[in-house]
Amino acid sequence: MLSAWLLPEHIADVLPAEAARIEQLRRSLLDRARCCGFELVIPPLLEHLESLLSGTGRELDLRTFKLVDQLSGRMLGLRADTTPQAARIDAHLLNREGVTRLCYCGPVLHTRPQGLRASREPLQFGAEIFGHAGLAADLEAQELALDALRGAGVRRLVIDLADARVLRGVLAGVPLDATRLQDIVQALSEKDAPAVATLAAAAPPATRRALQALLGLYGGEEVLTAAARELPERPLVRQALDDLAWLAAHLRAIDPELQIGFDLSDMSGYAYYSGPRFALYGAGWSDALARGGRYDEVGAVFGRNRPAVGFSLDLRALAAVSRLPAQPTGIVAPWSEDPELRHAVRRLREAGEVVVFALPDQVPDEASEAAVPCGRELVHTAGGWVVQPRGLVAQAED
Repeated sequence: MLSAWLLPEHIADVLPAEAARIEQLRRSLLDRARCCGFELVIPPLLEHLESLLSGTGRELDLRTFKLVDQLSGRMLGLRADTTPQAARIDAHLLNREGVTRLCYCGPVLHTRPQGLRASREPLQFGAEIFGHAGLAADLEAQELALDALRGAGVRRLVIDLADARVLRGVLAGVPLDATRLQDIVQALSEKDAPAVATLAAAAPPATRRALQALLGLYGGEEVLTAAARELPERPLVRQALDDLAWLAAHLRAIDPELQIGFDLSDMSGYAYYSGPRFALYGAGWSDALARGGRYDEVGAVFGRNRPAVGFSLDLRALAAVSRLPAQPTGIVAPWSEDPELRHAVRRLREAGEVVVFALPDQVPDEASEAAVPCGRELVHTAGGWVVQPRGLVAQAED
């Protein structure tokens, strides 16, 4: 018999030390987004299933927990991604003309983990720009994502760039049903050359050659030169390669130390993205710490087919590799009914200090000290209650 306190696989409690890091990150990221003009929205955790999954493709469908609403009898879903909800808010609740910037931070639920160390309950932070089709918006989303990771202290950042239009251009004019297309996308993502060859056996020779070429088009900037030489000369392919070159040049100018790579066979979220997409990596973590790109079709089902670009990340994963600045140690205060002491404590807490009362008969122990380190203390001196490093001898009262 399983113990009642055991949690499902890839579901875990967040204990105080980790929760403090996550909260520090959350505040920092939301402040960064606010300073860039992004407005915070808080969508509900569950919605009607068709609203959550409209236009998102099969991948998100498989990741979504589903249940029946006992009030209406309709199917509900627990969100696996917040972007469709942000698109719904932009289309129906705000309904603005021009550019709208939205950000959010809240839990999402996945039926299966995205990686070996991943949680099925990520805490998703994201930022979306609606209403601008130009590359400037793509660059702004990438800059904010890079700043978010830098602010978390992630070192040796790497950005991988790709574009959904490359494959669409390669397959232009080739009749494929949804299942065959999904199989090709998966084979390319897994770099499975035999599977790609089998799946493309009935395609024209130029398409077969291009699909095989895609498998090797990953690496540095030489990838774009090789792609222009090996892929068909088609408008979608050419535009995608030109846009990737533009983004890489501007990212290099912004951050000369940023490592830029390309993987034209990476089809993560192919059914979702409509243009450039990116993934960000950092030292000490093999999985992407942030993913994003352009998804201009995300709002079509809500009646406003607006250009859209953005990114998201899991704060819990980011907290695991972050190097945040040390927080000031707390202050321990003796328990007393002295009004002057109580006033001093209130004043310190209003200023953002952590003040912990040593309760009557409390025995200090290592566990409590590790949980809330208090390197300072409130002591009574001739001048009243003052903060000083712990262990100093207080000045005697007159």
